[in-house]
Amino acid sequence: MRPVRSLALVLSGALAAAAIGVPAHAGTGDTWKVPAQAWITIKGHGYGHGHGMSQYGAEGAARQGLGYAKIVEFYYPGTDWGQATGRVTVLLTGATSNTLEVLARPGLTIKDAATGDRAPLPDNGASRWRIATAPNGDNRVSYKTSRWHGYADLQGAGEFYAGGDPISLVTPDGTRAYRGRLRAAIPTPGSTERDIVNDLTLESYIKGVVPQEIPASWSTEAVRAQAVAARTYAAYEREHPHGSTYQLCDTYSCQVYGGYDAEYPASNKAVDDTRGKILTAGGEPAFTQFGSSSGGWTSAGSVSYLPARQDPYDGWSGNPVHTWCEKVQDDLLERTWPAIGNLTKIVVTRRDGNGDWGGRIVSITLVGSAGRVTVSGDTFRAELGLRSTWVTFRVAPRTAARHESRTDFSVDRLAASRR
Repeated sequence: MRPVRSLALVLSGALAAAAIGVPAHAGTGDTWKVPAQAWITIKGHGYGHGHGMSQYGAEGAARQGLGYAKIVEFYYPGTDWGQATGRVTVLLTGATSNTLEVLARPGLTIKDAATGDRAPLPDNGASRWRIATAPNGDNRVSYKTSRWHGYADLQGAGEFYAGGDPISLVTPDGTRAYRGRLRAAIPTPGSTERDIVNDLTLESYIKGVVPQEIPASWSTEAVRAQAVAARTYAAYEREHPHGSTYQLCDTYSCQVYGGYDAEYPASNKAVDDTRGKILTAGGEPAFTQFGSSSGGWTSAGSVSYLPARQDPYDGWSGNPVHTWCEKVQDDLLERTWPAIGNLTKIVVTRRDGNGDWGGRIVSITLVGSAGRVTVSGDTFRAELGLRSTWVTFRVAPRTAARHESRTDFSVDRLAASRR
């Protein structure tokens, strides 16, 4: 095991510029001429946006002996500790847009949000219950035996719950169990569409997030660090809701949430061990972004506690995306940005100044026979499906005899959080 390195942040001139929000200019070596037919090898560091905690870095830090508190304090410097409780509401994107359908189970109860009325559903041989939009626009409760039968119409949004026990949601891809309540929410008055929303305690929600974001089998302190970061992120998003009927979603656009079926004993224990603990800034939940791998430097985010800083923990031997490489053909870029014509030159016009090659690309210009296009590093990464914006290039000619397709050189992707 490597010794723990100093956490002191040594500012070079380029880093100092980045720290005050002024990106460093790219150097003269950031220009590559491209022949008429070329292979472009893209070498990179990290996976994700680089803001906040590196998940591979958290595991590397844990392997060096850091506890979860030290891990999150390193990745979110200047934050304070606080507490968060209560409930959250999560949009379940895999459900049918206008129908909430669940498997029948003992204790299943229906509630009408408009009246507050609630009633246990009978054990009548039903295999499923659903709330769907009736022809008059109401939420209609039905049950299924050999066919569907109408049961009751609701005056407002309807929800199922089972006294805290998990409920199995039926989706086009199968069933998935969720703790708490499942609600068919009405996004706008008169709409026939429904938002399928999971309303549950913050702690139950985090149990469905942590193993989706980090392997539950990783070091205990890394999983605990993920629990704190995820709980804090949820508390922040709760105060900045994504929709009128929900606060968070269940995808990478928020943080990945898999419900009760995603839970593991080890990650549940990490959540329980850190129960209620969050990071705060100015007395409010901090914006604790995190991602798969920093590549050795975190990147500056939108707040002071998401600085660009050297990450001594990300590069441990088990991190396959600390450094990576992908090989593509020049015509991939020409198809992606057809306005350039035949690509003749790649020019990185600005980097953030941190680490190898001058750091992450801030802007890049593609020059061709028909014109030029300048895009941000984030756009370049997204359009080409790259792991990060921290990349450099090597260009070599190819012959017609070796005109393979790009898919011959595709690389398997690891699941990564992108916030």
